[in-house]
Amino acid sequence: MNTLMGTIVDIHSSDMISMINVDVDGDIFSSIILEGKKGPFHYKLAEKAHLLFKETEVGIAKNLSGLISFRNRFPARIKKVETGPVLSKIILDYRGKWIESIISTRSVGDMGLKEDDHVEWLVKTNEVSLMPIPQ
Repeated sequence: MNTLMGTIVDIHSSDMISMINVDVDGDIFSSIILEGKKGPFHYKLAEKAHLLFKETEVGIAKNLSGLISFRNRFPARIKKVETGPVLSKIILDYRGKWIESIISTRSVGDMGLKEDDHVEWLVKTNEVSLMPIPQ
């Protein structure tokens, strides 16, 4: 499980769903939270929170241009590629933090991914979970 820590900077709620934006070292991550009609009572502006997302939910893009619906799209450098027969683990250096991605080995080959490549990693908003940090 990938984990980052940040500060909640924005909350938009409607009915039983909220979009919460979290600042992680100057990058804004988005997470969709399903809650009751009163909104995200576990989350408050300026509070710290952990962002959690699975390795299998992290996509990799190389030479990506144009607009895309993924709100969580950030640059990184490939630290290591561990290739298996079907799946491969890509370890990314994102601002000095390691992010892991599990993608198909075929994609690794098709994209020509290797150590020190500059890529973008993406994760859908609904795949990012938040865990408040007690203060």
